[in-house]
Amino acid sequence: MTGSPERIRVLIADDQPLVRRGLALIMAPDPTVEVVAEAEHGEQAVELAHRHRPDVVVMDIRMPVLDGVRATERLARELPECRVLALSTFDMDEYVVAALRAGAYGFLPKDISPEELLAAVRTVHLGEAAVAPRLLTRLISTYVTAPRHPGPPLQVPTPAELTPREVEVWRLLAGGLDNAEIARALGISVSTVKNYITSIFGKLNVRDRAQAVIAAYESGLVEARPASSTG
Repeated sequence: MTGSPERIRVLIADDQPLVRRGLALIMAPDPTVEVVAEAEHGEQAVELAHRHRPDVVVMDIRMPVLDGVRATERLARELPECRVLALSTFDMDEYVVAALRAGAYGFLPKDISPEELLAAVRTVHLGEAAVAPRLLTRLISTYVTAPRHPGPPLQVPTPAELTPREVEVWRLLAGGLDNAEIARALGISVSTVKNYITSIFGKLNVRDRAQAVIAAYESGLVEARPASSTG
């Protein structure tokens, strides 16, 4: 009566053969996932993605020939149906920002568990963001400071004609509030918050909360913290 569900087709891109093999072995026992190809650099990843049309590309960020960020940019432009999940041993903020801005749907450090990796592959396949909580939290705390309660109307330029209420929702979202917290702060329902966020994402041309945080920082909607000096 019911056929077996379609498997998520995955391409693995990493310049280290042991890492590629390890990632493939992690995914092999899962009946919902199929590794269709492996690439050793970004150029090959793009070429194999065109050939095999994977659903998800697990992409190392630092690779020779063409790095993962530039390969992600090409895939987002040439094969938007291929969703990139970026991996890196370097989980510094600039890599997270670069990967997400390039079009990655997620960013994870390589020290995650096999269960977390497979969960992220499924999340990205659904078109949702998969950013390790510690990275998104640090991205918000490092790059952005925003009031946690509604304040006076903002006097900043906003892209794509956001309404004042949408600007307020965006500011609270960029401050790290979830939908329920935004609803409480503004005295509106969670479903109304979801509607605002959908509209905001469309007008900003971003896919998810992580990209919305970056957009808020770059637009000047919220202020960056001054760089901390050491020594």
